[in-house]
Amino acid sequence: MISAIATCITGYLLSGTGDYDENLVQMHQWMGISVAVISLGIFYLNKKNILVKWQAPSAIMMGLLLIVTGHLGGSLTHGSDYLTKPLENLTDDGAIRKIKRKPIPDIQQARVYADVVEPIFQDKCYSCHSTVKQKGKLRLDQADLMIKGGKDGVVIIPGKADESELIKRVSSPREEEHHMPPKEKPQLNEKETALLQWWINQGADFTKMVKDIQQPEKIKPILNDLQNTEEVKKNSPVFPSETVEEADSKAIQRLRDRGIIIVPVAQNNHFLAANFIGSDDFSDKDMHLLLPLKKQLVWLKIGHTAITDSALVVIAQCTNLTELQLDHDHISDKGMEYLSALLNLQSLNLVGTKITSAGVMKLAAMKKLQSVYLYQTAVDKKDWPALRKAFPKTVLDSGGYKLPYIESDTQVVKPPKITN
Repeated sequence: MISAIATCITGYLLSGTGDYDENLVQMHQWMGISVAVISLGIFYLNKKNILVKWQAPSAIMMGLLLIVTGHLGGSLTHGSDYLTKPLENLTDDGAIRKIKRKPIPDIQQARVYADVVEPIFQDKCYSCHSTVKQKGKLRLDQADLMIKGGKDGVVIIPGKADESELIKRVSSPREEEHHMPPKEKPQLNEKETALLQWWINQGADFTKMVKDIQQPEKIKPILNDLQNTEEVKKNSPVFPSETVEEADSKAIQRLRDRGIIIVPVAQNNHFLAANFIGSDDFSDKDMHLLLPLKKQLVWLKIGHTAITDSALVVIAQCTNLTELQLDHDHISDKGMEYLSALLNLQSLNLVGTKITSAGVMKLAAMKKLQSVYLYQTAVDKKDWPALRKAFPKTVLDSGGYKLPYIESDTQVVKPPKITN
């Protein structure tokens, strides 16, 4: 009873700061008052030892009110998703990997604020500065309110990132009182801070595309990283659900005698993975060795060999393939016609081949295809928009990544001093 009354008083004082959603605060306030009133009634009934039969129902009602009031308080403090957010990754079944940020196929065609900047605010700032909670009377979930600022004034000065309070707060030492986000919450990393600084220095515009804004050399690799690494939730290449009989041991041994690595992919089935690493002399005339294993093969790494388009006729018969690597093989667009028969294929590596956009287009009907790697191919730069339109659910990886220099990951080694 004493705790409930004290909590009502302190809660009322805190609500006066204006940092929280008014409707949610009001609901929480009346639920809290109800808890205090009922606890006071139970105390009185127990003290006077009267109406004993009402004490138990009253206690049950107070317990329910405590749950509702506590939930509303948690929503005020941590956001409406505070209960479900920690459970998001528990839905991962091991064959699925989940990446939060929306994929950006072409960073130059992305919107600066909506695609690059806003996800940072959503992840690191909305819990304290959005509809439910407005700490310091600041909201970062709407453009006009963001520019307006909070009770301490504006936080963004377009064109002047270093003078903007937002950048000062996120860049200050974590131990400082005014550092944001609070030290107990997820922090912005160096790349996210750099993106915010870049956006503000370029005018803090909410409508422009990335291609329309100047991009210093420092920011280019960070933008490219968004394009190259962000993916949607998707299945990793796995083996089919159907069962197959055990492969011919003699056929496996013939491949192993040629230096091919043949290994099972799981304990409870007969599916196999074949790796041709170090077998660069393997050619079209040797492809018949794969045919006895055409049902069992699900992962085939046959890159850096002497095979041509003719070999793909055999590979097309391995209809259970989910991952196929043909990097640096002597194949062309003609061979893609054969690969279109691999309806279970999820990942295809064509790096370092002569494939053009016309060849890639022949794979558009493959509904399960999730990733196609096209670095160092003959795909023309101007054809990328058409390819991305033809493969809306497939990640087309153009490669050529440029990793940013990180000073903290660099160690300078000096020779020891020579003493006489």
